Amino acid sequence: MADERDDTERTEDPTPKRLDEAIKRGDVVKSVEVNTWFMIAGGTLVLMVFATPMAASLEATFRGLLANSYQIPADGGALSALVRSLASDVVAALGIPLLLLALAALVGSMIQHRIVFSAEPLKPSLSKISPAAGFARLFSRQALANFAKGLAKLAVIGAVMAGLLWPQRDRLSGLVGVDPAAIMPLVQASATQMLGTVVAILAVVAAADYLFQYRQWYERQKMSLREMKEEFRQSEGDPAVKGKLRQLRQTRMRKRMIAAVPKASVVITNPTHFAVALQYERGMNAPVCVAKGVDLIARRIREVAEMHEIPVVENPPLARALHGTVEIDQEIPPEHYRAVAEIIGYIMRLRRLVDRT
Repeated sequence: MADERDDTERTEDPTPKRLDEAIKRGDVVKSVEVNTWFMIAGGTLVLMVFATPMAASLEATFRGLLANSYQIPADGGALSALVRSLASDVVAALGIPLLLLALAALVGSMIQHRIVFSAEPLKPSLSKISPAAGFARLFSRQALANFAKGLAKLAVIGAVMAGLLWPQRDRLSGLVGVDPAAIMPLVQASATQMLGTVVAILAVVAAADYLFQYRQWYERQKMSLREMKEEFRQSEGDPAVKGKLRQLRQTRMRKRMIAAVPKASVVITNPTHFAVALQYERGMNAPVCVAKGVDLIARRIREVAEMHEIPVVENPPLARALHGTVEIDQEIPPEHYRAVAEIIGYIMRLRRLVDRT
């Protein structure tokens, strides 16, 4: 299919953005063994803590029902009332244990990944009904690993259960003729012991399976160099477009800068490589740079200054210093006050002489 990727090209570790996108579309790390462990651990906790009160509550309910069955009306609305009463008693006895089991199932999912609501897995796809795709999934590495894991669990748990029950085989066979009420404590103790052992074994299995599932999921999210470049282009912007925008900004800035040259009081030049246009009026704290540039831009500043009869003064050291230390629309640094003041004062004196003549 066209949207499938060649695994041999996916050599780069996934970016945080790639991992986050996978989680949002419902592709998350999910280990069935972790959920199973939480369910069995929750069931063991329920058995240890709530088995006795739950059994006592249900026993009282059904003992009363059987003992007074001949007195309980079961016709018309009385039957509905009886069913509601029994249902409320059963829910009261089993409500908290069932709630704990549901909470254990929820925690089993939340501990693996954050809660995700995604419709992506529900979208129709030909691969879900394709026999070839189904056959590939049936004999995939994931399916074979699950099969081997199931066999290993059965073997280990079966061996442990046999090891626990074998020493008690004579005792268990002798319980055939014992009163059922006397058997229950032994059954509960044996069940608790076996479930505790199963929980301990499945904890190791769940941890190993989660690491395996995480590695599988991480490998599935790996990216090719082309995908890395595409993501970078989307997140950082196309370099060509960014370059074009930067060029446009620079062009606009140059146009505004050249348009401000006629307001300058003097242009200090290198004379050919640097040009800095300064504006000074009475009341200003210090002269302000309205334009600056090198080479072609410097020449354009000089041309505009000459067109508008702005004085152009050649002072290479000062021109280089001002170009390197002052930005557009900023006042000149204090260390250049004296040199610039001498130039502007000289120009003002010349203008007064010209005005007199």
